[in-house]
Amino acid sequence: MSSVTNQQVKDRAFLHALYGSGYYPEHVLDRGRAVLMGLCERIEAERPADLAALYVLTEAATEQFNDLEAEFDETGSEIDTVAREETAEEFWFVATAYGFADADVEELVAAREW
Repeated sequence: MSSVTNQQVKDRAFLHALYGSGYYPEHVLDRGRAVLMGLCERIEAERPADLAALYVLTEAATEQFNDLEAEFDETGSEIDTVAREETAEEFWFVATAYGFADADVEELVAAREW
């Protein structure tokens, strides 16, 4: 059970657009959702004071997504254009849900290898 208290986040079905396609393995998407929820938990626990502090947290979460790429590959899938856009949008959603509407989406996922 998540310790996230932000109602916007609690109501969000992360990576929803990727589920049900048959191309993206759901067990790997579930891990991606867990990364995003973990990011939210860290934001709530650490309460970054500014964008620079937020970007430190999103960099760590992006690196966790980088690690998922091998799992996608093993199942004949990949973090393709659709998955890249969806994932980046989810990072931006998280930033805005926590009051960082001026976050740069490219900076949020700057550490990505996908």
